[in-house]
Amino acid sequence: MHEVADLAERHGIEAVELRALSATLDLPTALAAEFGEPSGLATFLSRQKVRVAALNTSIRLFEAADLSGIEPFISWAEAAGAGYLRVFDGGNRLSEADLEQAADMLDAWQAMRRSRRLNVDLMIETHDALADFDQLVAFVERVPTARILWDTHHTWARGTDIEALWRRIAGNVVHLHVKDSAPDGSGRRRYVLPGQGDFPIARLVSLLRSNACRLPISLEWERHWHPELPPLEDALRAARTWWRQGVL
Repeated sequence: MHEVADLAERHGIEAVELRALSATLDLPTALAAEFGEPSGLATFLSRQKVRVAALNTSIRLFEAADLSGIEPFISWAEAAGAGYLRVFDGGNRLSEADLEQAADMLDAWQAMRRSRRLNVDLMIETHDALADFDQLVAFVERVPTARILWDTHHTWARGTDIEALWRRIAGNVVHLHVKDSAPDGSGRRRYVLPGQGDFPIARLVSLLRSNACRLPISLEWERHWHPELPPLEDALRAARTWWRQGVL
């Protein structure tokens, strides 16, 4: 976390979304090794310029029997002042029973959140089932209070028009992911440095600006899973230029 704070200061980053630390996805264990208790993290962050926007779990909403796996993250998220804990959507083709069970689990989460007076909430990433336009729209209609982490690349790569989707989910989106990719010649796509692919960043920037949106936007750099990618420092420098080009 010390390295993350230094990185954020070097690049003028206001907030970070934490998925991995110290080469592990087990954030509670990594944070405990570094700070001991959540209060130690809170003290550390009080001296930093960067804030923590979210902590990311590996829980999959449509594949879990319940949301008990979130528990180890809660005290750390509260100490960090994080607004959200990320859960994946999971799943593939969703049935009415899938939507009903997810709605019940999210209702139970909100009841527990109120009873414990938690500040942190859940956001669901459009990663699997919810990267599909129709299923995402059906989900937010079924659970209108759901907070959505819109992975713009995943939905776009499925052939979804980002403007059309935004019109249907804008009221639910609380956070965005961006990344870039290019066709690899085999019918698949490979991740590349921001600006070296064909993700429509200018359209996304225009969409957000025209709606006066001020949402957290994370560059999702997946070098943990794709070690062939350039270092994060290179990606952050490229991303700044990429975003400015989108603004222009």
